[in-house]
Amino acid sequence: MNLLKNILGRIFALWTILYFSVSLLVIIIPIWLISFQPEPKRTIYSFKIFNVWLATFFFFTGVKRRIKGKENFKKGENYIVICNHNNFMDVPLSSPAIPGPNKTIAKIEMAKIPFFGVIYKAGSVLVDRKNEQSRKKSYAKMKQVLSMGLHMCIYPEGTRNKTSQPLARFQDGAFRLSVDTGKSIIPAVIFNTSKVFPNNKKFFFWPQPVEMHFLAPISPENKTAEQLKQEAFEIMKDYYVQHKD
Repeated sequence: MNLLKNILGRIFALWTILYFSVSLLVIIIPIWLISFQPEPKRTIYSFKIFNVWLATFFFFTGVKRRIKGKENFKKGENYIVICNHNNFMDVPLSSPAIPGPNKTIAKIEMAKIPFFGVIYKAGSVLVDRKNEQSRKKSYAKMKQVLSMGLHMCIYPEGTRNKTSQPLARFQDGAFRLSVDTGKSIIPAVIFNTSKVFPNNKKFFFWPQPVEMHFLAPISPENKTAEQLKQEAFEIMKDYYVQHKD
């Protein structure tokens, strides 16, 4: 049974890569043309294209999405959305699941990949975490994203959680941003992406349902960034432990 699953998993992986690559070539021209639009139109139009593209991606790769808690987004408000991060599949799941145009904080290295880099830059605020000047610029850009009425999606663990714990330690950025801008945080908990694209297997993809649950907003009012960080961490950790099965 394990042998059969390993064979099928590699066949699914090949199909997923082929579909992703071909569909990427289809959307790259409209995304490139949209890049000449001023903000926030650029992000709004890109978001619509990404939604259609990723909906077809999940459909043709057999991965069903279940999104809960969109009612926590109040009409006319924008938020800092924070997500747990276990897997490469988290980004294509999280960004289109957010009910409204948004940008994601992302590593600058990925923007250097041919063709894919065009798409990556369109939906992201890029940062070189090793460069202090780049970190400062990305922080200012995230403030601009929020000031335009867009959502900002951040993975507060900083990178994929490779520990045995439900969550890795949170970094300060998202919570300092919330305190500085007055924007509430919406915690979001992702389930099962590592079962689709296991971190411990190379060239393996297994279609199965994934979930993203948006929780109630957390206001930064009368809180320090540290207090906000601890509150969000405990809420997300408890929710993940209670619902992971």
